[in-house]
Amino acid sequence: MAESVVLDPVDLHLLRLLQNDARTTYRDLAAQVGVAPSTCLDRVARLRRCGVILGHQLRLDPAKLGRGLEALLSVQVRPHRRELVGPFVERIRALPESRTVFHLTGPDDYLVHVAVADMTDLQRLVLDEFTAHREVARVETRLIFQQWDCGPLLPPATPTAESG
Repeated sequence: MAESVVLDPVDLHLLRLLQNDARTTYRDLAAQVGVAPSTCLDRVARLRRCGVILGHQLRLDPAKLGRGLEALLSVQVRPHRRELVGPFVERIRALPESRTVFHLTGPDDYLVHVAVADMTDLQRLVLDEFTAHREVARVETRLIFQQWDCGPLLPPATPTAESG
């Protein structure tokens, strides 16, 4: 289990701002947080080194890239042993259709979020890339009608926590 990192109110304020717009300049961040730009730069660099900031991502619209059908695939792997799990996960992660892979507890071992062109493409993916492999015992497919992003990971700011 990863160790948590001690964050002060300035760190939390920086993270809130960066979560909302990772392209904010250090000068603008520093002005909003009330520190010098060099201090801001040092703090963000420390947050990266500590692993609090994992990176920056460009989000693309799958539908505009010809992958307008998204689904969740619940997958059972049998036997569920380490020597099968590693190669399975790496194979699924390498598929261009795969968006996210979750390793689960319960009756299903994995939940895989995929984006495909259409139902024929989804059928091809399930049959050729999932159930064609001996270790995959079952795949259950759920289509995604709509999805919403949720709020930032950090809790909302309290006036006293960031005013000091």
